[in-house]
Amino acid sequence: MRVKRRNRLITVSFVFIGAAVAVGLMLMAANENLNLFYPPDKVVSGEAPTSTGIRAGGMVLAGSVQRNSENLDVRFVLTDYKGSDFEVVYTGILPDLFREGQGVLVQGQLGEDGVFHAASVLAKHDENYMPPELEGMGA
Repeated sequence: MRVKRRNRLITVSFVFIGAAVAVGLMLMAANENLNLFYPPDKVVSGEAPTSTGIRAGGMVLAGSVQRNSENLDVRFVLTDYKGSDFEVVYTGILPDLFREGQGVLVQGQLGEDGVFHAASVLAKHDENYMPPELEGMGA
């Protein structure tokens, strides 16, 4: 094999290997940042993965909001008004529009005990808006 041909083969091989590594790293990053939505019935039935970042949504059950007077911990129940309810634990300041009976999206992790540990809570922005994932869940 000639020297020029061998050098060209080595260069092409490194380009292909580099491209394969780059594509593999991009796919791994995309998979880690994947954040799927689960409605209450999927969370309660066990279809939602535990210990991985997900989004869940539903309506805040009336009378379920419990605020801790010593810190910013809040517990509430999300429901679809069809019998699927799950508890959410959040530490932080809730959005101004957060109310019982309103639709919210929570982002965080579902624990092995079935309690959702939210890292963020998103409330709908006015009385006419309903996120597409939550449409049809009204009381």
